[in-house]
Amino acid sequence: MGTSFAVKVDYLAILWYIVHMISLWEKNSFIQYDFIVIGGGIVGLSTAISLKERHKKATVLVLERGMFPSGASTKNAGFACFGSPGELLADIDTIGEDATLQLVQQRWEGLQLLRNRLGDKTIDFQMHGGYSLLKQEEMDQLNRLDTLNETLYPLFEEMVFSSREEQITSFGFPASTIKGLIYNPLEGQLDTGKMMKSLQLFASQAGVEILTGAEVSRLEEDEEMTRVFVESKYNTGEICFRAGKLAICTNAFSKKLLPALELQPGRGLVMVTSPIPSLKFKGVFHYEEGYFYFRNFGNSVIFGGGRNHDLQTEESTDFDINKKILNLLMQQLEEIILPGQDFVVDQVWTGIMAFGPNKLPICRKHSDRIGVGIRLGGMGIAIGSQMGLQLAELLD
Repeated sequence: MGTSFAVKVDYLAILWYIVHMISLWEKNSFIQYDFIVIGGGIVGLSTAISLKERHKKATVLVLERGMFPSGASTKNAGFACFGSPGELLADIDTIGEDATLQLVQQRWEGLQLLRNRLGDKTIDFQMHGGYSLLKQEEMDQLNRLDTLNETLYPLFEEMVFSSREEQITSFGFPASTIKGLIYNPLEGQLDTGKMMKSLQLFASQAGVEILTGAEVSRLEEDEEMTRVFVESKYNTGEICFRAGKLAICTNAFSKKLLPALELQPGRGLVMVTSPIPSLKFKGVFHYEEGYFYFRNFGNSVIFGGGRNHDLQTEESTDFDINKKILNLLMQQLEEIILPGQDFVVDQVWTGIMAFGPNKLPICRKHSDRIGVGIRLGGMGIAIGSQMGLQLAELLD
């Protein structure tokens, strides 16, 4: 008498793996994780690091769509600051003193976490202080310095901002245009490239896996897991990654995945000059409520901003160069920053930031298994590490 066998085949599962050309080894070792982080910039890597610090045995994957981080993490000007007086006074008027203090505290604590995690020497952190240039229409900021200092005193226990009008001419700025100067000893600068490479290395050494060139097309979630679908250039269709929980850290590009998010992209143009003999200033500088910003990089000048002069065009996720803004920055270099000095612009690039109706970032749970850390308001270096820590806590 013959023996009969019951054969059970999951035809749908086999069909999926055949269609998507996934091997047994890829299925077992490359697809399933405890946590997935979408976005390989400052917030994404900081979130992944914090997750590993909280869950040492957990598997954590970072998916980055570009070869380099795609927003502004490797494209910023390298400012380690928490807000110019003009920005912070506008924040007080918009969100109130308590919320402004909390916002500055988050930025300050984020900077300290970044420095402690990577080390000042590793990221070439330098504390030369920061300055805000005041034109005639901005001179009222001097009258409100006491209010601003009192608002921030519970955090710093010192009067942070002071007038330094006497340094205007020694820095080489035109006294006919720049009428006031406000100093902040707590602002610094760093090397963005060294910072991001160090952050990637730190994450890898912590056990975080990082995949670049992995553009996420869509998400699914059920009671058991989240599914992250990534467009595959070499495989057919999509590759489906699975995780218990998911963090979205794609800043200005997040509406592709979560269309209801309240944010607008903001493109920032940045340039760097060749070295300038006997450069007259050192430190970080802002004017027009932080919309313009510049600093020394050795004896070169890194200068960026100006999007407030064409806000509608600059609400874009395209990395194009706006010629109107480019010409404006060149004019500002000639007339305000380096008047009467010869200079050559060596390189120009753009980065994409994210903004909202106010400066408050978004760090919250989207669902039981998905958290969101975005809308940094151009303060990614300052706020990114702290936001990553908070997002990791939310995903517990």
